[in-house]
Amino acid sequence: MRRSDQRMIAAMNEETLLWKGSPSQWLNVGPFTLGLLLGAAIITGGCLIPLPPVATLMALLLPLGYMMWKYLVVRAQVFELTSERLRVTRGVINQQVDEIELYRIKDSALLRIWWMRLTGVASVSLETSDRTMPKLIIPAIRGGMEMRELLRKQVEAQRDQKRVREMDFDESAGGDSAGDSVGGDMGG
Repeated sequence: MRRSDQRMIAAMNEETLLWKGSPSQWLNVGPFTLGLLLGAAIITGGCLIPLPPVATLMALLLPLGYMMWKYLVVRAQVFELTSERLRVTRGVINQQVDEIELYRIKDSALLRIWWMRLTGVASVSLETSDRTMPKLIIPAIRGGMEMRELLRKQVEAQRDQKRVREMDFDESAGGDSAGDSVGGDMGG
């Protein structure tokens, strides 16, 4: 193979990052509120019950540690949309990276409950034919509507490029391949 052909193939296979984001810390409003209330109760209890101040400070480490852990769990989630796949990275101490090929995404939905609308975030729910992640929720991201539209366009582009279409078979009709991807000219 000539060097110019190799460069052209490499350029065609080059994957580009289109979007990268993490969930909003608004997901932690409940845990943060609980931690603050627990901290206030510990401080109040420390004032009312004659305990050494060191004991009160040590007890405050519990809600503080809980809030810090919840913060890190949300912060460690990273979603990356590339031209070919959606990469999901999770884990504070041990990291897990999952990928979904874009042509495997069957459907997407946008969820904006009342507090999400007030804070300007949205969750994107995906239904896929990926066996390891048949459902994926990208929770509380900024620009959720724009990200979902970008994802939809990329899914269609990948399906056209790979000549792949999703076919759903009715399980009651004896089909055992619900949602399998089919390549070639069969998919329409």
